[in-house]
Amino acid sequence: MPLPTLDARTARLLPWIVAIAFFMQTLDGTILNTALPAMAADLAEDPLRMQGVVIAYMLTVALLIPASGWIADRFGTRRIFFGAILLFSVGSLLCALSQSFTLLVCSRVIQALGGALMMPVGRLIVLRAYPRSDLVRIMSFITLPGLVGPLIGPTLGGWLVEYASWHWIFLINLPVGALGCWAAMRYMPDLRGGERTRFDGIGFALFGAAMVLITIALEGLGELKLPHVRVMLLLLGGLACLAAYWLRAGKIDKPLFSPSLFANRSFAVGIFGNLFARLGSGALPFLVPLLLQVAMGYSPAEAGMSMIPLAAAAMAMKPLAKPLIDRLGYRNILTGNTLLLGALIASLALAGEGLPYPLLLVQLALIGAINSLQFTAMNTITLIGLRDEEASSGNSLLSVVVQLAMSLGVASAAALLGGFTLDDGGSVLHAFQMTFLCIGGLSMLAAFIFLQLDDREGRSSKDIDSKIEVDG
Repeated sequence: MPLPTLDARTARLLPWIVAIAFFMQTLDGTILNTALPAMAADLAEDPLRMQGVVIAYMLTVALLIPASGWIADRFGTRRIFFGAILLFSVGSLLCALSQSFTLLVCSRVIQALGGALMMPVGRLIVLRAYPRSDLVRIMSFITLPGLVGPLIGPTLGGWLVEYASWHWIFLINLPVGALGCWAAMRYMPDLRGGERTRFDGIGFALFGAAMVLITIALEGLGELKLPHVRVMLLLLGGLACLAAYWLRAGKIDKPLFSPSLFANRSFAVGIFGNLFARLGSGALPFLVPLLLQVAMGYSPAEAGMSMIPLAAAAMAMKPLAKPLIDRLGYRNILTGNTLLLGALIASLALAGEGLPYPLLLVQLALIGAINSLQFTAMNTITLIGLRDEEASSGNSLLSVVVQLAMSLGVASAAALLGGFTLDDGGSVLHAFQMTFLCIGGLSMLAAFIFLQLDDREGRSSKDIDSKIEVDG
């Protein structure tokens, strides 16, 4: 498909519009966690059972990502990008107005409907509007705000909760959203795919049902407190839907995600490694602010500022990731790094009144740096061996797995936290300590997946910048 002709002003402003949308999404994902205890108190909920607010967003995003490209091709990029920002903003307003936990979760789903489309459609616009020679530069510019969001999000969230109210963590999205809607309608090109393709609706339903049922099964052990019989039925139902999807996908022409992708060994190892290794790192943004505020008595502002070393170390590690991977290889990096990351997560079990605050900050900084290297290596090994015709589908599946793993990580951590709280007769700090031990141990098991890589796989990473979308 030939590139569209953009006037100079549009070509200059378009990356800014997509970057602002990305910043809104990543800021929202990190600003919320620090505010959960205050939100729980205002809504008369247990702060240890607030994970539904986080999971509802992540799971909705995971469900819609596979359909984002088809929706943009069907209705046009300008209309969908505008609608995505509008939905995100309306959802933010509804979140701020929510008077109950149920209404807040429903509002988060509406917000996620917009969030799920903003970045995939934004990347698609950039891919179609600019020559390949400019992509690395433009994509680097667009993803930079995604690194700034986690750096300022927890601190800003803690400050707003302590000196204003938790409602403002959602209200601050409104002026940015209004600016984004205006800019999208004025400057966003209306691009569509050259060939109209049929969407795999049945596959989408089966795959989505599998994700929802498995997540609700884990939620049933935590917040929902469902009987074990119902949890098992939900889990088996989810696995049955997943099996039905893969059996069907193997016999149709254009499935949502083709099983043939897994014929590429590095892709298969990368996908399964991402799924299990991210369970621990996905739970951290949920668990750590709760630990600091609920179990250790930190104020929201103090808890938010304590997360700065984690995000800052993650940014500092970015320039070192590629040289380390080139020198040591993916197999060595991912195996050793996964074990180290799991051990560092488990070390948070030492947190308590006797742990010096500077040592806690060092722990969080080390976790941030190792996590950053882990994300870069996992994303790269997953995509680097795919052929050009497989890259779009493989990248979409990776994005789904990232969101799914993070939601499962939060659900698993909440289920463990609730179980240990009951077993310990209400000893919240000990429940957190046991949860970190379990989550860290589970994360370390992913090292056995990365051991299946051949030592030579992915040794040449010269295409890393052109194949990786963003760490997350």
